[in-house]
Amino acid sequence: MAEAKKTNALQKPLTPSAELAAVVGPGMLSRGEVVSKIWVYIKKNNLQDPKNKRDILADAKLKPVFGGKDKVSMFEMNKHLAGHLK
Repeated sequence: MAEAKKTNALQKPLTPSAELAAVVGPGMLSRGEVVSKIWVYIKKNNLQDPKNKRDILADAKLKPVFGGKDKVSMFEMNKHLAGHLK
């Protein structure tokens, strides 16, 4: 018999802040789902820096999520997202 799997940190449902919910939608989401939805939003709105694809350009909805910054690296982005999930 298989043991019940423990949910890892990426699968645990979290509540996005109001700023993050404006981008990914309301309701509980796992960290993985949030990152996926953010990437869909970034690609749909063409927010990757054409000169350096690792940089994300913040639009009006992402700026509050990114702590008011105009541009963050994709690695820095995950740190900002973590601050908007409870």
